[in-house]
This record gives sequence, structure tokens and C-alpha cells, in this order.
Amino acid sequence: MPAPEPRIAVLIPCYNEAIAIGQVVRDFRAVLPGAIIHVFDNNSTDDTRAVARAAGALVRVENLQGKGHVVRRMFSDVEADLYVLVDGDGTYEAAAAPGLIQRLREDGLDMVNGARVTDRAAAYRRGHVLGNRVLTGLVAAIFGKRLTDMLSGYRVFSRRFVKSFPALSSGFETETELTVHALELRMPIGEVPTRYVERPAGSASKLRTYRDGMRILRTIMVLMKQERPLAFFSAIGAVILLCGLAIGIPVVLDFLRTGLVPRLPSAVLASGLVMVASLSFVCGLILDSVTRARAEVKRLAYLAQPAPDWPDMPLPPAGDLKQVPVGPHAHPAQAVVD
Repeated sequence: MPAPEPRIAVLIPCYNEAIAIGQVVRDFRAVLPGAIIHVFDNNSTDDTRAVARAAGALVRVENLQGKGHVVRRMFSDVEADLYVLVDGDGTYEAAAAPGLIQRLREDGLDMVNGARVTDRAAAYRRGHVLGNRVLTGLVAAIFGKRLTDMLSGYRVFSRRFVKSFPALSSGFETETELTVHALELRMPIGEVPTRYVERPAGSASKLRTYRDGMRILRTIMVLMKQERPLAFFSAIGAVILLCGLAIGIPVVLDFLRTGLVPRLPSAVLASGLVMVASLSFVCGLILDSVTRARAEVKRLAYLAQPAPDWPDMPLPPAGDLKQVPVGPHAHPAQAVVD
């Protein structure tokens, strides 16, 4: 008896993408004819919904504004075996989807990240490359380096990834949360280079470079506090301790030399800072135990989902990934994108 074909869902979050969404839906229907295309509209004021429906997508609405809210709704409502998450702005190549799916299934992975590669200078704005490198490097230093393009909006997931993902963020920082979730649970993940191009003419990015960059940085710090509390609070305690020592050492030297404490306020301040530093370290120890318990619960939620039986599932035809520019004239589009 032949194995049943996997249910593939293409998830496309959209906000005012009427110019691009029709072609995006048609492209994914062409390369993944058995997949169901889901477009989740996020309060668009243009014809995004009508264009998506006309192109053959199932259209739903999420009223809470922000990509993170849309991803939460998509992951909650859509039932499938494989999930392809892609932006609706036409900047990602639909032809790469079969290759991403093949990599996921052949290697038994839970997430495959589409690392953006481009040879077009107009594909990303000034500062985005540097911003992505800094943020990706920061996450790699804290949680481990397993991906080179943390902020890519093109990914393929297994069902157990999607159904165990808490989805707590509200905006563009959801890509950071997706990455950290995989790294924290030590999921099997991979990365495939994919072509990245500029938006169609007349289409505008919803990303605000500095505002959203700061939100992503804040999310990284919050995730570090939650997932690495001992390191987080120890670092804070170390800074406070150094301040206390800088203020207190001269007071101690005066006392050793004269037997007096002429600068009593400095002595009190230094003592207080050392006590606060000790409390910060103790808080880190306690929260580290709590975090380990939370990690166990998240791991059990992940394991509660049935493992995919990839070898028995027929593969869709893989796209030709050899056309992705990776030579000396190609530039990695490590950009913060919507």
C-alpha cells in the first residue's frame, strides 16, 4: 500500500501586498501543486485579500497587528504535515521550496532556513546587512551558531516544530523567536541558500530599520534573560561588583592606613553595591533551575507530537538550486526584511 502524500501548507502573512501577492500565490501553486496556499491578511487597506483569492489562495484575517500575531494564528489554525512560511512581498523564490522540503525530509529535520543570497544591490537597503550580521552574531554567541541568516522570512517546518512553538512575539522579531526556539530545544535544523530579489515596483517595505532593529535586539535580551538567566544576571552582578569595588577599595585603603572611615557615604554605597551584586548572582542561580524545568516542559511538548516518517513519504520534485549566485560577485542579503 503506497504511503499517503504529506499535507503541505504554504503560509503567507500579508499586509498591503496587493501588488505582489497574486504572483507569489501562483508561483507556489506551480511548484507545489499539491499544497494548500494560506494567505493571512493583517488588516490590509488595499486589495490584498481579493487578489489572493483570485489567485487561488485560502484567505483568512488576523486583526491583531504585527507579523508575530499572524504567525501565532497561522501555526494555531492550520493543520498539515509540512509548513512553508514565506513573506508575501515577492522577494523569495518559490522555485526553491521543493529543495527546502527535500532537505527537511531527506535529513529528518524540523526546520530548514532559506539563507538569502542576492546579486542585486536593490534587494536590500543600506544598514540591513550590517544589522543582520550583528544580530545573527549576537544570537550565535549566546545560543550557538547553527544558522547564518537568522532573520530570513523563508523557512520550512515539520509539524512538531509548529505545534510546539509558543509564538509569544508580536512583530518582526518572530524570526528571532523561531530561531531561538530551535536552538534551545536542540532541534535538527539545516540551511539552504535561496535567491533573494528586490520588491516589485510600487511595493513598499513595512519594516522600520531602527525601530524594528531595536525591537529585535530587545527580544534577544529578553530571550537571554529567560533562557540563560545565570549568565545574564551574573554579567549584571559582575558590573555592579566592579562599581562597588571601585568605590570601596579607596575607603578600605584609608581605613588600613589611618584606622578611620572618613568617607562614610562611599563605604555605605560600596557595601550596598556588593550586596546587590551578590543578590543578582543568587537570582541567576535560582532562575537557572526554573529555566531548566521550563526547558524540560517545552521538550516534552515537542516530543508529544509524532515524529515525521519522512522515508516513507514521496518527495516532490526538487528545484534547481544550482542557479543561486554564490560566486565572488554575489552578496549575502543578510537583511532585516518583513
